[in-house]
Amino acid sequence: MADETPSLEVMGLTKTFGHFTAVDHVSFTVQPGEVIGYLGPNGSGKTTTIRMLCGLLTPTEGTARILGLDVIKQSEAIKPHIGYMSQKFSLYDELTVLENLQFYAGIYEIPRATEKARIQEILQTAGLESRAKVITGSLAGGSRQRLALGCAMLHRPPVLFLDEPTSGVDPVARREFWDLIYQFASEGTTVLITTHYMDEAEHCSRVGFMYRSKLLAFDSPRVLKSTYLSGAAWDLAASPLLETVEYLSGMEGIAQASLHGDRAHVIIDPKRWTPKQLTQALSEKNFDIQSIETVESSLEDVFTLLAHRGKASLVDR
Repeated sequence: MADETPSLEVMGLTKTFGHFTAVDHVSFTVQPGEVIGYLGPNGSGKTTTIRMLCGLLTPTEGTARILGLDVIKQSEAIKPHIGYMSQKFSLYDELTVLENLQFYAGIYEIPRATEKARIQEILQTAGLESRAKVITGSLAGGSRQRLALGCAMLHRPPVLFLDEPTSGVDPVARREFWDLIYQFASEGTTVLITTHYMDEAEHCSRVGFMYRSKLLAFDSPRVLKSTYLSGAAWDLAASPLLETVEYLSGMEGIAQASLHGDRAHVIIDPKRWTPKQLTQALSEKNFDIQSIETVESSLEDVFTLLAHRGKASLVDR
């Protein structure tokens, strides 16, 4: 079998605005049909990365290829092959659902002979058949997001960029939206999605963590957790509980301490602490530690540890 051309090849991609570096030498490769979760706090460089990949911003350094096409030299040739859904709802509230789809069909130059069938297919896929004549501005958040996704997929792009598409949407609507994403991916569409929801990222093929313009890690959720958090997530039964959590939060080698029910949940640097060492250190401060147990880690725990290390590296400079 011949090797497939990667959907995305990002090589040292960098964007500066004056003295501020928004994206700092980011590199990764994505294969066809992958769903990539791109995570990070506001201002970490996620949207800037997407805007460069879509040809909306020119990189300061580095380059990227989409389906083998250079995003700088062949940006116009790339546009028919990508779909983009921005953070801000980008449709026309005063138009009906059908009119919005017709408008975007014209933008994407979908042939008249196939436009009607394609719009009907999108309406059915997005669960909006019965709402085709409804004014878009009156739709609930979940329906509006499904319509926006449908518009981005009207021309069947092989690569889809979604910038925090489920922000502010209720859990049921988020689940329905992700069902659509998985459906498109199963048909071969490559999806790069930025999100703040760690539960969404758990279901991605691979996940990239952006922090202060840098890509700290990029791999599958399983590999990320086994690589960075093998034995690094602990639950402590301690008293007084709140005071223990507060003290842990200020200790060296503790990435985060928080309440999880009646336990203190900590993300530790395994190179710094063992359970015995931590118990002894807390006991010396008159905290009563009844037990420490290693627990299953989450992607949120991974990101917490990576962000902690990122902060430490900046302090050490």
